[in-house]
Amino acid sequence: MSNLHIEQKEGIVSIKREGETNAILEQHAKANTRAYIHPIVAPDGNGILTEDTPSHHPWQHGLYVGLNDVNGIGYWMEGLHKDHKDTDGTFHPHPITNITTNKNQATWTVVSDWHAPQGDLLISETQAWTLTDLDTAYHLDITWSLSAHTHITFGEYAYGGLFLRMPYQKEIGGEAINSEGQINKDAETQHARWVSVSMPIEGRDNWAGIAMFDHPTNPEHPNPWRVDNQLGIVPSRCLAGPWTLAQNETTTNRYRLHIFCDRTNTEHIENQWQHFAQG
Repeated sequence: MSNLHIEQKEGIVSIKREGETNAILEQHAKANTRAYIHPIVAPDGNGILTEDTPSHHPWQHGLYVGLNDVNGIGYWMEGLHKDHKDTDGTFHPHPITNITTNKNQATWTVVSDWHAPQGDLLISETQAWTLTDLDTAYHLDITWSLSAHTHITFGEYAYGGLFLRMPYQKEIGGEAINSEGQINKDAETQHARWVSVSMPIEGRDNWAGIAMFDHPTNPEHPNPWRVDNQLGIVPSRCLAGPWTLAQNETTTNRYRLHIFCDRTNTEHIENQWQHFAQG
């Protein structure tokens, strides 16, 4: 397994394998912008598995967090959609902390303040990440917490949470499949332990993919999922109905992304989820 090292510049952490010049993953957390991860490079080094600011949804950034209807405020479209710009809140990341490496693992933490359009602080968000490089695959774990600075109501909505955007192209296709065997649009709004997306990737002769795992301790597990027309995926508690946080209350979720080469092997992904679920 490869040893990892980290390089830093303002608002960006780049994780590299020992002896290599290109990052296998980059965390972005620049001031006054949404924190996100892009690129994530395939484990064999061939091809980028995330997409930043696609033309169809310019507010999407690889792997990121967003929510809708947070006390009536949007934390999804970043003020880029004309119908929502006056009701969208803003993200304010702190400098990235807890940056460490230990052999084939790297860890880091991003804390962001979520402000209302008028400037009030509503939520402090913490994303605590661990990347484990297994050479032929990666595990990317997140412990995601939201802490309320006032009473918060999260409205029922069609999507919201930890969202993954891969570089889907309609003309060459791809596949999203969930733990229940439902594929593409049939997996939309369905409850599942995991969803795996694989597709042809530029620079590769075969497919590659990313599976996202919902931990059994998460609220509403197994969560309903958004699976959109471009195979973007997100486990969405808000699909199950509205929920609340009292002032000073914190809610925490755990997810794992299993990043792999080739098409989804559902038996392998289920085994990987079982290991994650027992931890």
